[in-house]
Amino acid sequence: MSLLGNRSRLTGLTKEITNAWSETRNTWRDSKSEQFERRYMDELVSSVNIACAAIEQLDRVLAKLRKDCE
Repeated sequence: MSLLGNRSRLTGLTKEITNAWSETRNTWRDSKSEQFERRYMDELVSSVNIACAAIEQLDRVLAKLRKDCE
């Protein structure tokens, strides 16, 4: 699988997790749920965004390397 394919898979899975979290938040509404969201969900989304940007950059570098080696 290509890097961009893996990026798409990562974003898709993250979307599934955030959707499940949204459903959970409908019934779990206390200070612990807010702590969980800040500690885990916000960090997850931020980390995935950073990883996706890095994957895109790496894909561009690899494409340039392939082109330069031809």
